[in-house]
Formats: sequence, structure tokens, C-alpha cells
Amino acid sequence: MDNAEKKYKLLVINPGSTSTKVSLFEDETCLFERSLFHDAPVLLQYPHVNDQMPFRYQVILDMLKEEGHDPAEVDVFVGRGGSAYTQPGGVTKIDEQLFDDTVAAVGGSEHPAKLGVMLAWQFAKKFGKPAYTLNPTNVDEYCDYARLTGIKGVYRVSHSHVLNQKAVAEAHAESMGKRYEDCNFIVAHIDGGITVSAHDHGRMIDGNMGADGEGAYTPTRIGTVPVLPLLDYIEAHSVREVRLMCSRAGGFVSLFGTSDSDKIHALVEEGDPKASLVWNTMIYQISKMIGEMSAVLCGKVDGILLTGGLMRFQDITDGITEHCGWIAPISVYPGEMEQEALAYAALKVVRGKASAMTYSGKPVWDGFPEMDL
Repeated sequence: MDNAEKKYKLLVINPGSTSTKVSLFEDETCLFERSLFHDAPVLLQYPHVNDQMPFRYQVILDMLKEEGHDPAEVDVFVGRGGSAYTQPGGVTKIDEQLFDDTVAAVGGSEHPAKLGVMLAWQFAKKFGKPAYTLNPTNVDEYCDYARLTGIKGVYRVSHSHVLNQKAVAEAHAESMGKRYEDCNFIVAHIDGGITVSAHDHGRMIDGNMGADGEGAYTPTRIGTVPVLPLLDYIEAHSVREVRLMCSRAGGFVSLFGTSDSDKIHALVEEGDPKASLVWNTMIYQISKMIGEMSAVLCGKVDGILLTGGLMRFQDITDGITEHCGWIAPISVYPGEMEQEALAYAALKVVRGKASAMTYSGKPVWDGFPEMDL
């Protein structure tokens, strides 16, 4: 039996800032999909993202056992990724170097998505199977205007929900009878983390560094804070505390002590003034980000695509439509398309219908040395 005829079982591992999502596919058929929510206080027991590995590994084993599946029967392990050096878009084979650089977070971002590569590699080594990742959070397709800051040697780099944003953009383009490469989209992933990016003819040319403290605040992140007040805060607290608030302990966690959006939204529905102000400000800030990206695309926007777990709340759609509906048509894709995107991309590789890249161990882009910037 050749690769095109063999049936493959693929385990897709997708750790998020507030959840662990696991899917088991047999070819294109999803045999089961489970997602376990982790409230921020649970994950904050672990001083470092890497320390969550045994906890998340056991979560996956428990899910497989409960569903009656043996990990030894899996043919391919696929993990969401991030935190290594910036990479091109597409499928990459997970190897020792990619694992090591992901653990070390050489790309500078400690997003829980990195655990997808780490967990997939751990399973792959244990059971002697291949492992792949697709469009990790550090895919870099930025234009040079998106990179420079007012501090020499300090740059903006791509840290975003690239996997889901590209999957949604490709699906929406197809629904329009077009190719992703022929369209301009603004895509907003709205969940425990929030990123908004500009997609120009198949390239994500700009967006906010969500896990680095840029953009709207979220259930777990502080978002953009003016520098001088932030320095005052650091003087009274610590750099470590603020680093944690950029990705895991800011936003709702700082303001309410929980990252559980359902609890906060329930307070909004009850008319609680604090919850209403915090919730609606988040929507306001997301809308501002969409406006920024419309300027990046010079107003030539084929669609604004809203996706992510928080899009289960209608008032987010309503608020963004009120602020941004004049820019372009708004379409909503609740949840995400990440599991299918990961599985189908890896399936093409093992069937021999596509090739996987090898991680280069160096960033896609490395400054402006010729300009002394």
C-alpha cells in the first residue's frame, strides 16, 4: 500500500492561553475533538510556560484514554507552534533543533502555543512517529514599515494567531470564489489572546504583537499601556510581574482575578457597571485596531473577518460592526479552524502531495544592519 492509499491517524495538539484542545483525525475524518478550559489561576501555578508540559501532557493522555484511543496507534503528531525564530508560512517538520529553540523561546515570545510543538515532539519521540507544525505564531511576512520603532535596535516582529487567521482568510476567500492571494482582509482573532492583522494578497504584512503587550487588552493580557505609566508601575512592582501580565496575568485576570469570559459576560448581562465598562472597552480597543489595519491596506479591504472563541458573544460582533462596518463587510467565524488546518496540511505531507520545510534555526528577518537602525 502506497502513501496515497494508507489511512493515517493524526493527533492534533493545540494549547492556548486558557485551554488545551486535542483532535484525533483518521484521514480527513475527525474521530473526536476535546477542549479543556484552564482558568488563569490554575496555569499561574506554573512559574514558566515550559513548566506546564507535564500537566498538559497528562491532560492529553487522559482525553485519549477517555475516548478509548491509544497514542501508540497514532501515525502523525501535529502541534501548534511558536516562540522559536521567525519562520516562513507553511508546514514545518518538528525536529530536535526546532524543539530546543522553542523551549528556549529564542524568538522572544513565551506564548502557550509553543507547547504544541513541544508536546508533539515528546509524543513523536516516544512512539517513533513524525511530527509537524503549521503557520506558528511567529510566521513573519511583515512589510518593513511594520518593523521599525523609535528605539535603535528594537523592532516589532510577528507574534500572532497566524494559524487560525490564515485558515479563516483562505476559507473566506474560497466562499467568495476567489483565492486568498487575490484578496485583502483584516482578520481579528478574539479569544484569551487578541490579535488583528492585515492580509495583503496572501501575506500578513502587519498586526499587533498580542503576547508582547500590544493591542487591545484581553482576558489574559494587558494590551497596549503608555510607557511612562508602565515604568511607574514596574518601579512599584517588578519586571517579572509585568512580563507575566503581557501574556498570562493581565486583562481580566488583573481586573477581576479570572480569565473566564463567561463569568465576566454574565456580569455584563446583569448590568454590573465595572464589568460593562471593562467588556465594552475591550470591544472599543479591538475596533481601533481594525481601523489601524484598514489604513495599512489603504482602505482597500475585501472583508473584515472576526474569529476566535469570544465570537460566541453577539455584542462583540455588534460593537465592532457599529465602529467598523463602514470599512468593509464583516463576517464572523466563531471558534477557529485550526484543528482542521493542522491535520489537513500534515496529511498532504505524509501522503506525498506536499513537502514540509526544515526549520532553518535563524530568523526570517534580522534587522536593518545596512542602515544602522
